[in-house]
Amino acid sequence: MERSKQKQMNQNENETEAPINGHFDGRAKVPGWSAGGAAGTPSTVPSSSVMESWREERTRSLEDNEMSLPSIAAAYTTILRGLGEDPQRQGLLKTPWRAATAMQFFTKGYQEKIIDVLNDAIFDEDHDEMVIVKDIDMFSMCEHHLVPIFGRVHIGYLPNKRVLGLSKLARIVEIYSRRLQVQERLTKQIAVAITEALQPAGVGVVIEATHMCMVMRGVQKMNSKTVTSTMLGVFREDPKTRDEFLSLIRS
Repeated sequence: MERSKQKQMNQNENETEAPINGHFDGRAKVPGWSAGGAAGTPSTVPSSSVMESWREERTRSLEDNEMSLPSIAAAYTTILRGLGEDPQRQGLLKTPWRAATAMQFFTKGYQEKIIDVLNDAIFDEDHDEMVIVKDIDMFSMCEHHLVPIFGRVHIGYLPNKRVLGLSKLARIVEIYSRRLQVQERLTKQIAVAITEALQPAGVGVVIEATHMCMVMRGVQKMNSKTVTSTMLGVFREDPKTRDEFLSLIRS
């Protein structure tokens, strides 16, 4: 009985830690902090286990794209008919294929792995002041309605003897945003990826975005914006550090 209980506990733990379809769930372990993002509690997860979460992110290949394109195009043909359109009329003849290839591009983040992007761009550097890249353009797709989300991402981190090539911060945003997303999860994924890569003293990520599911349908509020943030390490623990970051991204 005891062995059975232990086996079930191990299985539950594995299910909790595994990324689903390339997404970290809300319980992903962050090195240096306890579960839930609270600062100050050292993690006991070895670096090899930490890295595993981005090694397994790629869930689609170029070969998958080629194989699935006809079925996706056929699905768009069905949608056109369901909307009362004629897929055989001149203006729509190539629309299913165009829409299918466009959707594959919009979700190309499933073909990429964070570790491939960051492998050669982490540098030892004796720098311990805040690094910020702000106003990174972001385009994504709402997983609830399959309509666009677009806006800006602001990223800051406090290095701990290691820095990341600046363009790679934008690449991290691109990989995670080019998937079916909700903004809250996207914000956390970016922060967790930077934390796993650099083990910095802290990370802050803020996203300001417009959701077409609110603008084009539903409440139809044209000027609404959604703002989400994830603060890890000293960005969460120290109000002065957090305020400095928020002040700099607004300036």
